Amino acid sequence: MERRSRKSMNHKSHRDLPPLGGLCTFDEASRPGLLIEPCVSRLKRYHYAFKRLHEIFTARITAEPVYELKSAFSLHAYLCSEHVMSLRTRVGEMREPPLGLDAIPSDPLRLFFDEILAAPDTARLLVGLYEKALPALDAALARHLQETNPLADAPSVRVIRFARLELADLISFGAKAIAQLVGPDPREQMRPWLSLLEDCLAAAGHLDGSHAAALKTPAPLHSAAPYVYDGRPQRDERFRDPWNQGVNPEVFLYDPAMPARAKTLMLYYRRLREIDVPEMMASIVAQTPGKPAAYYRDMSRQLWDEARHALMGEVGFTANGVDWQLARISWNWSYRLNTECTPLERHAVLYFIEQGLMGRNGKRYEMEVGLQSGDPLAGLFQDYDWADEVLHARIGRDWYVSAMGDPAKATAYGDACWSRILNNWRGVLEEGLTLHENWWPALYTAACQSWGLAPDPKVLAYHQTYEGSRADLKQVSNSG
Repeated sequence: MERRSRKSMNHKSHRDLPPLGGLCTFDEASRPGLLIEPCVSRLKRYHYAFKRLHEIFTARITAEPVYELKSAFSLHAYLCSEHVMSLRTRVGEMREPPLGLDAIPSDPLRLFFDEILAAPDTARLLVGLYEKALPALDAALARHLQETNPLADAPSVRVIRFARLELADLISFGAKAIAQLVGPDPREQMRPWLSLLEDCLAAAGHLDGSHAAALKTPAPLHSAAPYVYDGRPQRDERFRDPWNQGVNPEVFLYDPAMPARAKTLMLYYRRLREIDVPEMMASIVAQTPGKPAAYYRDMSRQLWDEARHALMGEVGFTANGVDWQLARISWNWSYRLNTECTPLERHAVLYFIEQGLMGRNGKRYEMEVGLQSGDPLAGLFQDYDWADEVLHARIGRDWYVSAMGDPAKATAYGDACWSRILNNWRGVLEEGLTLHENWWPALYTAACQSWGLAPDPKVLAYHQTYEGSRADLKQVSNSG
């Protein structure tokens, strides 16, 4: 080895240009590394880890009440799905058909992720994900870079480097969240469980299987009973009055008599309200097993886009000096779909609404309103929102319409499913769940104060509710 290193050091590239395409030095390329079989074995374990992480993040989006965590889980699930695809591609390049990626590489590793999936509270979930699972995966990837040959295994190195970049972001977010949300008492209470997770990794020979495995697999704790997905949306205390349907933004948006600047407030409301789409889509993904990996990647991309749109709404209100809590961001849509419809019916409703947004009076109109309003952020956000929805329509065609077999049938089924839960305005009022407060005057007045303008009496007086209507464009866009 010493002799080979000396020879490598004596070899010079032309005019000392970076050798080997800039991948590494001759000395680094001359060291032995992982052969194909152990390399693939490790890649399959990384794939399994990202796949389970995607499952866990997705499964906990809907029932997580804290908005910031719900949004982050949406992003982190999507990123994990992308790395699942990258690793599947790489394994398929290494003499591996059939890939064998559905096999569980290690029972202790399965138990490790099962325990985190079944974590009984947010504190354990955060610590299990961001202090145990993600760092263990990152350490395994770092070890791969140290032990593989950077020239021979260059495609794997590229996949791993990208994965580690995003893992660093996830771990950083988790550390900050844990510092704010997990105190010393909860951490002390979870100590035995954290020891169990460490024992699982030891029994698995670490996440990548590179170490000698412990002889004994620990007994399950939280996962002793099978995990049951909870599809009922939860929100934190900022989401007051979640059954409120007291303001219909679609009618306002399509009223030509209303000014574009005021319409941006309804646009930001509609964007922020989209946090219910990740809640609903997470239920589709979690309750639809056995699909190709590309399905979960595409659906997770759309799920994250919808969470991103909600964040755009939050930013829009903040940039305009308006407290978004003045609006009543409801969960009526996701709650009813998740508790009253099958996963296929939910996907049908999602597709039907998306198709309504593709017309001249849909996303293009919203973008034009934003551009005309004098608020450049509204135009920017709606421009990207429109582009995202075009992608989402394609995802719907690829996975929902193809399963239904006919576009017309797929659209009609979505309309029928949506109509079945058309409106519960009167029901939630009679149950005492909401008074359907008209929150618009307070929101608009606050915006006018921030803008330095006097409220327009006509705009201030707007009071159209969702009674007898639904939150899509089937009626308003056709009449506008």
